[in-house]
Amino acid sequence: MPSEPTNLLSAQIAARLRTMIASEDLRVGERLRERELAAQLQVSRTPLREALKILASDGLVTLLPNRGGLVTALTAAEIEEKLDVLGVLESFAGQRACKVGTDAELAELSAIHHEMLAARERRDRRSYFELNQRIHVGIVAAAHNQSLTQVHSLLNSQLYHYRYQGSIDEATWQVAIEEHETIIALLRRRDGAALGPMLQAHVHSTWERINPATTGPAG
Repeated sequence: MPSEPTNLLSAQIAARLRTMIASEDLRVGERLRERELAAQLQVSRTPLREALKILASDGLVTLLPNRGGLVTALTAAEIEEKLDVLGVLESFAGQRACKVGTDAELAELSAIHHEMLAARERRDRRSYFELNQRIHVGIVAAAHNQSLTQVHSLLNSQLYHYRYQGSIDEATWQVAIEEHETIIALLRRRDGAALGPMLQAHVHSTWERINPATTGPAG
């Protein structure tokens, strides 16, 4: 079995690869060649292979025997199905966070929100996305339910690429910002009854704007 340092390094590599997939540095359907990736990330191939196995278990990568892997492509139906479940999870998390989240936890989420706004002003999509994810994961953490955290983590990781599209253009980005303003305001008021439906709608919002089946042809 891999040693503890190797496990830690593999987890760190997996986190980097998740971000690369979300930001389309690694595109959906792209072949992942171990030798090239190892050189790009400046890591050895052993922890890289373990990282790819982590991503495969998350559903982000499809492994190919002795040939590396592919960035997994989800169909529109699969994305919608996963978003349906993720929306329910985040709705429940928001309601629970309003009930049992500590003042410090909710204050931290508000502080991260302000950092996220600053990233948006800089048009720094990657930092914005990472801070955005910290807010969503932080709401789940503030619900203090380990089973919820585990299920949300797995499903959310499968949808990184699609959630990254929340800043794909100025109009979509502005809607996401406005929705986050409302989310943070409801958290401050601990208004779980309103926050739950808001989070459920927010999870679907970006996909409804970028999904060709709902947006129709451009022009």
